[in-house]
Amino acid sequence: MTINYAQARENMVEQQIRPWDVLDARVLDTLATLPREAFVPPAHSALAYADLELPLGHGQKMMKPVIEGRTLQALDLQAGEDVLEIGTGSGFLTACLADLGREVVSLELHPELAALARGNLDAAGLGSNVRIETADAMSWTTDRQFDVVCVTAAVDVLPEAFLAWVRPGGRLFVIRGRSPAMEAILVHNEAGGARIESLFETDDATYLTGAAPVPQFVF
Repeated sequence: MTINYAQARENMVEQQIRPWDVLDARVLDTLATLPREAFVPPAHSALAYADLELPLGHGQKMMKPVIEGRTLQALDLQAGEDVLEIGTGSGFLTACLADLGREVVSLELHPELAALARGNLDAAGLGSNVRIETADAMSWTTDRQFDVVCVTAAVDVLPEAFLAWVRPGGRLFVIRGRSPAMEAILVHNEAGGARIESLFETDDATYLTGAAPVPQFVF
């Protein structure tokens, strides 16, 4: 069976993403244009535009398309802005961020996924403005700050270091909390301190390695 990916892409935008109040024209155009199927493991290519998380290996998953859409809309990325992405995964959201912004530095803990993402971007002719680093975000250090920090996996508690990477006037997206009440937030780095904007609730998020809740032992 031959899949009409162009039609599947249009259906994803019109039947999944737009109905979930993703109305930003630039975001919709990016999602309607970039070939998501090129970033999905071959075994799941038929599900590239389904309303599902997809496994990538190493316990990591691709976000649902609707979560990707809401993330991109919340960040409101402008053409001249630089992005730090924490968790490259397959490279699809990386490609979206690169399409909307100026430059993306993306951190991926697992060397195999970092190589996969780079290969996916190159094969699709995308990501010339993307630098992927194999690094553990929980211990990574840099003096650089970014307009946007996008955390693609959940955290129980947001590490302070992540906020330090956000420029004054910049913003950070992350899903935080514990199942079944996890919350996507946008943190604005304002002059008076961090302002947290609640975006939506979800229970569809894998924890960032090293940022999961500590198990509670009950005696």
